[in-house]
Amino acid sequence: MNIFDRIAMLFRSNVNAVISEFEQPEKMLNQIILDMRSQLVKAKQQVAGAIADETRLQDQTRQEMREAEDWEWRAMLAEQQSQDELAKQALMRRSEHMSRADQLNLTWQAHKQETDRLKDSLRTLNDNIEEANRKKNLLLAKQRRADAQKRINETMSHISEKSAFEAFARMEEKIEANERKVRANAEIDEEFSGDKLANDFKRLEAAGGNASADILLIQLKQKMGVLPAGTTASKALGAGAAAQEREEEPVDVEIHEENK
Repeated sequence: MNIFDRIAMLFRSNVNAVISEFEQPEKMLNQIILDMRSQLVKAKQQVAGAIADETRLQDQTRQEMREAEDWEWRAMLAEQQSQDELAKQALMRRSEHMSRADQLNLTWQAHKQETDRLKDSLRTLNDNIEEANRKKNLLLAKQRRADAQKRINETMSHISEKSAFEAFARMEEKIEANERKVRANAEIDEEFSGDKLANDFKRLEAAGGNASADILLIQLKQKMGVLPAGTTASKALGAGAAAQEREEEPVDVEIHEENK
């Protein structure tokens, strides 16, 4: 199991932990990101080791190529000196270095491809962790909204089940009943307490207020010339009643003539 398989397993186990302990999502999400970052550091170290191995294989390949070139130059030098045997030995040594260089080159190329894949995986892992960190706040905001909605639903449920509105209505009825009782007590106190004669005159004075209004109306009519000056309230009221009767009589006559 490579480092990325272990990181994936760690991520799945942490997600399962969040699901099983969802009452603390913020704490668990933060812990997931911390664990992933810790594993990312370890993954970077292993990828760095793979890169170092790749560089070492590349250096060894180049060293074997340089050795082969050196022995080829030595073979040429021996041939210039008519040392055929030395030239053959130098060429044999050159072949050995070329063979090792070819093997190392194949190993290096394969290792380089694997290292490139590790680099890509590391970049993807880093991007995913950063994306998870950005989404964390969104997830927590969604969780807070869900919690708020849950509390609202629970409150509304309790209001319906516990008859809070019925209790409010009972309190309203009680307050109104108290108000009616206070008004009744006030009426009783006014009717059956204090000086009855004084209370009677108070009521008479209140009734006199309407007469004062009649007097004001007569004065207005005198000012407008509708009534002659010096007309008393009783005459004016009598005249008003007579005028109303006269206004009504023609109607009765017309109705009577039509019936004829």
